[in-house]
Amino acid sequence: MLNGNFVIDAVAHAYNVDPSNYAVQPTATAITQMVYAVAGLNVPPDYAVPPRKWIRDWGVDEVAGILFRESVTDFAVFHPTPIGAYHDGMTSVEKAAEIVRRWPSRFLSYATVDPLGGQAALEEFDRQVELLSPIGLKLYPSSWTKGYHEGWRMSDPELVFPFFERARQHGLPTVAIHKAIPFGDVPMESYKVDDLDAAAAAFPDLNFEIVHGGVAFIEETAWLLGRFPNVWVNLEGLSFILGANPRTFASLVLGLCAVGGPLVLDRMVWGTGAMAAHPRPLLDAFDRFQFPEDLLANSGSLFSSVPQISAETKAGILGLNYARMAGLDLDKLAAGTAGDEFSGADTTVPAYSTTKVASL
Repeated sequence: MLNGNFVIDAVAHAYNVDPSNYAVQPTATAITQMVYAVAGLNVPPDYAVPPRKWIRDWGVDEVAGILFRESVTDFAVFHPTPIGAYHDGMTSVEKAAEIVRRWPSRFLSYATVDPLGGQAALEEFDRQVELLSPIGLKLYPSSWTKGYHEGWRMSDPELVFPFFERARQHGLPTVAIHKAIPFGDVPMESYKVDDLDAAAAAFPDLNFEIVHGGVAFIEETAWLLGRFPNVWVNLEGLSFILGANPRTFASLVLGLCAVGGPLVLDRMVWGTGAMAAHPRPLLDAFDRFQFPEDLLANSGSLFSSVPQISAETKAGILGLNYARMAGLDLDKLAAGTAGDEFSGADTTVPAYSTTKVASL
């Protein structure tokens, strides 16, 4: 917990970025280098991991360690990935199954598929629902399944709406979509957010979680948040910016509030992408964070001003908002973590000391 607040990290991964896992070149190398540069370089010296120790296959025990032994995170949502530039998708569904099996009181998982797979992808979605008991569906707007890049859009009623229908049938409350950060030298079109209004309007009973929301397309994202109460922002990506430059983070968050005002903060959820980045310095930065007064004075929304961030708002972003979006009971989650192998851990141990990094 952080200042008595239950912390849910809404994005955790266990990448396999070892070169032996690269299926499409030079794409996989470019994606690996981009993610390492975005998440792993702008960190305090004590959290810096050299490429040779980061570009490898990460185990789920390492992810659990940096979350629950090396930071004050209490619970996490694991995101497998269907990125066909890697043989196993970059973070395999098998790892998701392992992590929720080993630590059911600490992890939930999303299912993930490539919608360009059509009927076979729908059947894979069904399989993962049985395997993972997921809390949502995670999608990526790029596909390399055919050996080359293809983008797609969330507004496509023939390609993508069947997956939203299937999520609804399975009782999954949330569809998460990677946006704003393109995977290397690919067209930006499918990473824009202007396809989300059609999806949010057609499926008002589903929550659409923009992962990396605000890293790009601030104005467009702000208008989405102002118009659709079922659109949410996952701060993975923005949390990296927070760790490196809190003032820029403040400006981006205030930009996201430009239409909907301070109520938009109630639809932001915490995410670090651990193991892509270490969660502890990002949590420390958020604990210290306040909006610079000069930015507050010159911002505000079109319709209302944004106040200084409060302890209550931080508690919401750290866990309460995600619990509300996903229909989770925080008291039950907290009770499930009590007395397990991670409870009482000394979270001040050196960074990555519970992982293989130190021995590599």
